[in-house]
Amino acid sequence: MNEQYVRDLHLVDETQVAVVGGKGAHLGALSRIEGVRVPGGFCVTTEAFRRIMVEAPSLDDLLDRLSRVDPDDREAIRTLSAQIRRTVEGIRVPDDLAAEITGALARSGEQAAYAVRSSATAEDLPTASFAGQQDTYLNIVGPAEILRHISRCWASLFTERAVTYRERGGIDHRTVHMAVVVQQMAFPHASGILFTADPVTGDRKVSTVDAGFGLGEALVSGLVNPDVFTVRDGEVVAKAIASKQRALTALPAGGTQEVAIDAQRQDQPALTDAQVVRLVELGRRIEAHFGRPQDIEWCLVDDGFRIVQSRPITTLFPVPESGDRENHVYVSVGHGQMMTDPMKALGFSMWQLTAMVPMHEAGGRLFVDVTARLASPASRAGLLDALGKGDPLIRDALETVLDRGDFVPSLPDAVPGGPPAGGAPAPIETGPAVVTALIERSRVSVAALERDIRTKSGPALFDFLLEAFEEHKRLLSDPLSIQAIMAGMEATWWLNDKLQEWLGEKNAADTLTLSAPDNITSEMGLALLDVADVIRPLPEVVAFLQGVDPIEDEAFLDELAKLPGGAEARDAIETYLDRYGMRCVGEIDITRPRWRERPGTLVPVILDNVRNFEPGAAERRFEEGRKKAQEKEQDVLSRLRALPDGERKADETKRMIDRVRTFIGYREYPKYGIISRYFLYKRALMEEAGRLVQAGVVPEREDVFHLTFQELHEVVRSNSADDRQALQQLVQQRKEAFRAYHALTPPRVLTSDGEALTGAYRRDDVPAGALVGVPVSAGTVEGRARVVLDMAEADLEAGDILVTAFTDPSWSPLFVGIAGLVTEVGGLMTHGAVIAREYGLPAVVGVEQATRLIRDGQRIRLHGTDGYVEILS
Repeated sequence: MNEQYVRDLHLVDETQVAVVGGKGAHLGALSRIEGVRVPGGFCVTTEAFRRIMVEAPSLDDLLDRLSRVDPDDREAIRTLSAQIRRTVEGIRVPDDLAAEITGALARSGEQAAYAVRSSATAEDLPTASFAGQQDTYLNIVGPAEILRHISRCWASLFTERAVTYRERGGIDHRTVHMAVVVQQMAFPHASGILFTADPVTGDRKVSTVDAGFGLGEALVSGLVNPDVFTVRDGEVVAKAIASKQRALTALPAGGTQEVAIDAQRQDQPALTDAQVVRLVELGRRIEAHFGRPQDIEWCLVDDGFRIVQSRPITTLFPVPESGDRENHVYVSVGHGQMMTDPMKALGFSMWQLTAMVPMHEAGGRLFVDVTARLASPASRAGLLDALGKGDPLIRDALETVLDRGDFVPSLPDAVPGGPPAGGAPAPIETGPAVVTALIERSRVSVAALERDIRTKSGPALFDFLLEAFEEHKRLLSDPLSIQAIMAGMEATWWLNDKLQEWLGEKNAADTLTLSAPDNITSEMGLALLDVADVIRPLPEVVAFLQGVDPIEDEAFLDELAKLPGGAEARDAIETYLDRYGMRCVGEIDITRPRWRERPGTLVPVILDNVRNFEPGAAERRFEEGRKKAQEKEQDVLSRLRALPDGERKADETKRMIDRVRTFIGYREYPKYGIISRYFLYKRALMEEAGRLVQAGVVPEREDVFHLTFQELHEVVRSNSADDRQALQQLVQQRKEAFRAYHALTPPRVLTSDGEALTGAYRRDDVPAGALVGVPVSAGTVEGRARVVLDMAEADLEAGDILVTAFTDPSWSPLFVGIAGLVTEVGGLMTHGAVIAREYGLPAVVGVEQATRLIRDGQRIRLHGTDGYVEILS
């Protein structure tokens, strides 16, 4: 038979998505799996769709207009998509195409009933399911009706929901084509959906089955509540039987109808436990074939299961590869580093190479395997304590796993290879000279790196970098540096604990650490106020900066210098960039554009500072903070001396105050050193990327971001365009995966079974309806919530409360102009918390889904002392 427009379903497989779409390809593959029964039928190929699309020249113009529509303009999308659908449905199916389709129907029995189902090329993909975006029509009878519904399926590629889904996924409408599956209709006793992994928790060892009477469309559309069965290890471990009052059934002449279920059947299960277990076994066979968890639509016909669709579950967070069958518990690195976005391959591979512990990649994020430390009683308590101080939700999630008692093994002895996790180093008694020496040590190391790396290129550069990474790790593991960091952190905890015990004060250290010296991150925010002081008296410069695009106008500094006063303004910005230009949002990912590379990112913040502050604000703010800390110290010591044994308590407290003010600022410096080195690594690697472009190995320098450090090393070593096609395919696959990873929410804790645990706050001391988090900087403030996800788009007024997903050090310039801070990620000693305390900024972090639950512009009350947020309007 001619296979240009029609292909029998049993002749296609998953390699033919471009010809028969995702659904058709999966159904063809399913029909080849032993023991899997798929209703027979055929596919109308994407070639037929292309043929139809050229029949109406007006479609070209409509698609052009659609491609230019703002994705947020719902009305324009609705109008254009409806016009395209009407146009497609109005095209007469050409005679030769109609003949080929009716010929296929004749071979199947043209009087039979069929399901006519859309099958787009961007559908049922590993990274995007497009579930429910196109249309399916059930129980269609007769050639004329089948042809009409094929046209409707073609048109459904342009439903408003499908267009919007593609817009948000960055998928060009012209690159997606529609095939149609015409499949013999199954008339089931029961039907439903099988997930071969728990779609809520992600647990790959748990399957869930939704089941109802009649056609499955009733479940998919939400018409009825299903029975829900949970299966683990071949056994139904939980079930909830719904009262099923309605069902969808087929009409004899075609179409479907909604019917009432007999009262005596409504509360009966749609499947027996044995049938559920048999269905899950079938699902595991399908999962094994496709190599990933599946979302499967099934029908029960005469006590035999028919599979009518299988697609990957795209919402599951990937599991790190361990290489063994043992149980593993992983903790998110991003939550500790305040950067939970996905990283490109070069970014996560370089973080792995410079980290102090092994890290495992999944979903573009990094995780640390803590199983052995949890298993050892000698290290468990220290690990939980350390992680709990960083993020209480991580501790709760780990304790949830431990409380089950069946996942983490219990080891009798401590894990060899170092002190228990979280164990404190020996006390450090020396004064500020230690901090000065450590900062100088880091400066000298960075200067040596900058000097030496300039002489390296090609494979020699990569050999040099591997040696540089060892120096990088040596600095991070310097015992004196770790002691200095711990001294500041432990003094903070001591002051908070003891002053609450002795004086009843919560979070007293928040005030005592105001304007602490040597904090490179808080200095960075204040220094941008000084830049604003230079620019504020220059109206032409201010007007020019108001027209700068933070992303596109990378060379604006050259134009700035041509204005009256522009050279002075440019010099102020350049001086700032010389000290802080290596920083950026998400700076642990080396592929992110640095401020030096994209200085326009700072322009909105500079303009906010020009508008919201008076000259000299940086010095005044620092001095005000220092004075408040000094007054707080005098107040605390005076009140302590009035207590029993007060002199001893006051003396101990004075020592801890001196310690915290000496060392807490240094807490931020090692990260500054890391990012300074990262900028030098990146600059050298981008020069190599430029050479690869010149040699024709890659078309764009940024393509190398999607290669790991090791892969890039090999590409530079070979310096050959011979395998350019394979390299570009790899880069394209990585780009698509990276885009898909943005839709995934990384869990704080992840098990090797795939279970994602976020933890919970076990608190009953907050008002009803309040959003709970971690109190990290004392004070209560009311104000307008400004939900900001991109620093370059910040538009803040004095008194605003910043609400965002996470804040790494690059966000600190915004802190000087706001009244409070709310983040979804963080703990007591993460960077945002430390800087909030430095500035005396009330802050609550670790507020789950804050950027979704709080709307931009709402009035909120932030309780930084007690750790919760109230939405007032």
